[in-house]
Parts: sequence; C-alpha cells; structure tokens
Amino acid sequence: MKTIPFNKIWLTGKECQYIAQTLHAGKTCGNGEFTRRCEVFFEEKLGAERCLLTTSCTDALEMCAMLADIGPGDEVIVPSYTFVSTALAFVRQGAKVIFVDSRTDSPCLDEQQLESLITSRTRAIVPVHYAGVACDMDVVLKIAERHHLLVIEDAAQAVDSFYKGRPLGTIGHLSAFSFHETKNIQCGEGGMLVINDSRFVKRADILLEKGTNRTEFFRGEVNKYGWVDIGSSFLPAEYVAAFLWAQLEELDDIQTKRKSIWNAYYKLLQGIPELVLPILPDYATNNAHAFYVICATPSERTALIAYLKDNGIHSVFHYLSLHKSVYAEKRHWNTVCLPQADRYSDCLLRLPLFYELTVEEVDYICRVIKTFYESRR
Repeated sequence: MKTIPFNKIWLTGKECQYIAQTLHAGKTCGNGEFTRRCEVFFEEKLGAERCLLTTSCTDALEMCAMLADIGPGDEVIVPSYTFVSTALAFVRQGAKVIFVDSRTDSPCLDEQQLESLITSRTRAIVPVHYAGVACDMDVVLKIAERHHLLVIEDAAQAVDSFYKGRPLGTIGHLSAFSFHETKNIQCGEGGMLVINDSRFVKRADILLEKGTNRTEFFRGEVNKYGWVDIGSSFLPAEYVAAFLWAQLEELDDIQTKRKSIWNAYYKLLQGIPELVLPILPDYATNNAHAFYVICATPSERTALIAYLKDNGIHSVFHYLSLHKSVYAEKRHWNTVCLPQADRYSDCLLRLPLFYELTVEEVDYICRVIKTFYESRR
C-alpha cells in the first residue's frame, strides 16, 4: 500500500546550482548576493520598510521583542492556540504573556476579547495568522492605537496572503515569517523579520550584527565598528539564502499548485456533515498553507487519525493550548478558561498538503474520510 506523507519538500531544481555558486564564490557566511536578492524580493513584493533574513521565524520574533524593548514587568497578549515561539520570544525578555482565546469560527485570536485583557503593563498584541488566513486586523489596530500598543504579526504561515488587499506581515509595526520545511516556501530552517516602522530599522541592523554597528561600518558611515547594543547571531548562511532564492523564483507556481490542492479538498469534503471545514472571511485571502478539518470530539479525531494511518495516510493534529502547558502551569499562567483554544487543540486535524500531492491522492484521502464517517453512522 502506498503511503501518503503529511509533508514532502519540493525542490525547484536550482537549489544545488545556487548553493554551488556561493561555494565557488568563497562566500558562505550571510549578507551576500543571495541574501540581498531575497530581502529585496520581499521589500518590493510587500512594500515593507525593511526585510531581514534570519535563521528562523523564532529568531525574527526574538528580534521583534528586542526592538520593542520588552522587559520584566511588561505584558504581551498572545493567542493560546499557537506555536510556542510566539510566546517564548517575549518570555525570554522577561515579559508575562497574557493568553487570548481563539474565535469560534477560526483558530485565529478572538479580536473582541483583546480590550478586556489590556492593563497598564501591556506593551504589545501579537496576532497569529493561522494557516495563512488573516486575523481581523482593523479591529486589532484600532484597539492597539487606542491603548498605544505595538502590533507584532506572527506571519509564520502567511507568505503570499492578504488582508483587504494588504499583504500580511505589513500591517503591524513588525512581523515575522517562517521558511521552515513545512511552509509554502522553504529552505529547511529560515525566517524573516519585516519592519514597517522606520524607527526600528537602524537598531534592527545592530541586533542582527550581534549588537555591533558593523552594518554602518560596511556602508562607510563610521570608520570602525564596536559593541553598541544587545543582539545575537540571527543571520543565516549564504547557502541557505541561495536555497531560498530558488524557491522564491517559483513562488507563483508553488502557490497555484497548493491552492488547487486546497480547493480540491474543500470541494470533496463539503458533503460530510460531521466535519467542520475552514472558513475564509471576506477580508482575507487563502494562501493554501494548510488544509484542516475540525472533528466533533477528541476521541473522534484520534479514531480518524488511526483510520487514515491504516489506509496509508499520515495526518496530524496541531498546537496544544499554551495556557495548559507545563511551563504556563509553573508560572501560574494557566488559570484562564479558553474553551475555543482547547477545542482546536483537541479536535483540529491537518491533512497532507504539499506540492507533489496529486489530484488522485486527494481524491483517495477524501474517499477514506467519507468511508470512516459512513461506517460510524
């Protein structure tokens, strides 16, 4: 029996060629030609003030926390239903994360609950665009402006997705993208910081260069460089950027294929009343990062995962509610009741979605799911 994996990386065919170019040029550390190509690509595509490649989305989020001067005593509002990096970046700076629940119709944060969570110590709101589908950013921005808060978008899954015509990652003051191998565009591990507020540009260069003003030195603005701020080694190797560039050249083709797969799933699974399918708000676009279904109960999801596996299909659940994590319990941050985050943690199931997934395989997966539910009626 053929096995269908949950994810499979796709290579454009130019990754090795471009990596070899970096080796022959004798330039393997970051900030070379391919790094700049990737950054300019996104600066032009997004219309952002500045884009900086990082070794991961986690690193980009940590840079956001540093740029925002988050520190002990500060509070940052973060959805509970997200990957740990969304919260961890701010916790590392000493902040307390305040967890917000998800919407009833979407794993994205519930914008209507934000205002009740704001205190005099709140410094930032971090919306996560789950599966590349936008949060209602007008609501988020209005609340942030009213309370003089920063908005930091976790756009890890949101490449080539939009909110009312605006690219995700360009709406908040800062944002972070991921190029992990599970994302639409990938280079194994990789990320990007997007700066939409000019006051953060100069310091971002310093943080990227381990807290030195090395970038100013290379631009000839100072005659020597030294240690001037905090920072870390956030910059990826040049061959990582070369790999990423090969993917970016094929972005439109990749997106067209992924959207066709997503649409096929949606069409074929619509007739199963037991399942809740993704909802796309009228203010958002779909970048086909993930296709998920929501089961009625945790036991139903467990049974469906096992049934799919028995039929050669690898499906996975996703995040566990951060407010119920061991770390949150140790910090006594687990006293809140967030029923929607728990519902998605318990009942959301992700189906295989990758470039080389065929129409026939999607049809097979959907037929297996239909058979599962027919046998339970």
